[in-house]
Amino acid sequence: MILHDILRDRAFNWRLIRLTLPISLQSLMLALVAAADALMLGRVDQISMAAVSLATQIQFVQNMLLWAIVSGIAVLGAQYWGKGDRAVMGRIYAISARQASIVCLVFFLGCRFFPSRLMLLFAHDPELVRIGAEYLEIASWSYLLTGLSQCALGIMKVSDHVACAAVISSGAVILNIILNAVFIFGLAGFPAMGVKGAALATVAARAAELIWCTGISLRRGFIRLTLRDLRTFDRLLELDFLRYMLPILGAGLLWGTGFTAYTAIMGHLGPDAAAANSVAAVVRDLMCCLCNGFSGAAGIIIGNKLGAGRLIQGKKYGDRLVVFSILLGLFCTVCVLACIPVVSRCLLLTDQARTYMEGMFIILSVYMIGRTICTIVINGIFSAGGDTLFDIYSLIVCMWGIALPCAFASAFFFHFPVLVAYACTCLDEVGKVPWVLAHHRRYKWVRNITR
Repeated sequence: MILHDILRDRAFNWRLIRLTLPISLQSLMLALVAAADALMLGRVDQISMAAVSLATQIQFVQNMLLWAIVSGIAVLGAQYWGKGDRAVMGRIYAISARQASIVCLVFFLGCRFFPSRLMLLFAHDPELVRIGAEYLEIASWSYLLTGLSQCALGIMKVSDHVACAAVISSGAVILNIILNAVFIFGLAGFPAMGVKGAALATVAARAAELIWCTGISLRRGFIRLTLRDLRTFDRLLELDFLRYMLPILGAGLLWGTGFTAYTAIMGHLGPDAAAANSVAAVVRDLMCCLCNGFSGAAGIIIGNKLGAGRLIQGKKYGDRLVVFSILLGLFCTVCVLACIPVVSRCLLLTDQARTYMEGMFIILSVYMIGRTICTIVINGIFSAGGDTLFDIYSLIVCMWGIALPCAFASAFFFHFPVLVAYACTCLDEVGKVPWVLAHHRRYKWVRNITR
């Protein structure tokens, strides 16, 4: 019945594609930065690639915090845009900008002045720590700029400018990749800077992205950040934003620090394990681009319907998107398996690191089914109706109660093989699929949360 409705409703399918493609492209371009860093630094030497992969886990945690703030824009913004209230949209933008600025300042100070201490959280090898600290000291300036541009892109997505947001983000990524090549290898008359060049390219790209976002938002029809909105404190709206954002923030912290702990565990298992894990992480992030696109599109489509008071149609769309998530998960599994021979030939790895990498890809292919379903249903469908607490419960049980203890014990107490420890880090997403689908069928997420 649901498949029949999906095939017949061309308007829904077209809008889903029209929203999914730009968001997926934006997510893909962001993941390509990490892929370009890994590929280019992998051509320099293995230890530089591994050190930068570990160092960027700091940015990963910051991005989780910013993701929570931007998700607050998505939850409230999609519903208020569906309701047609532009004035509230401006105030939502200002709330998110204030919060993002605080987060970015904290991470900038930490990475600028204490890079070596932060690197010791992820590795004990002196050379990994030294190279990673060099990267963080320069890249810290990009962490200062990221928040405002991400809020601008977030407000564009929910106000029918998703294609524009994708163009800006993609343009910044293309610039980053080009500058990576120039600064890392010393092209166009620049000296070869290696790891420092990768960091400098990131700073330049983030600065260009922020300038571009600011200029575009001044156009007619865009929601812009004004001093009036920044100075205005709407108590009820602030409370609503915190009500739906804080659980997402809590989930982001749990998920982000959990993933960082996974990386730290693999980093402490030696340079070969760290290098293989960094490659697997890049492929995982690339494959997650489509599910991130579907998740973002789901949040916008369902949020618009719920905000407009069309709850029955929002519920129907949620059921359809669950079917899409299962089909997409199977597609991602096939793609990961197909990547194994291609990636093996492209990178200069030791024999041991290559063996680890191929095993990790097989495990990752199964993980992608759970990751896709959970991302679309939790971050897209549930969040569209303000059901943001469920993610915290599932992470506490599946990640922190099961996957992390198993990974830690297998690596440091039982000294199991590297691939066993890696498999333990993939338990959480696969294990919570039945729970996620059961919660979906309770339909607590079918709510209009606008005032």
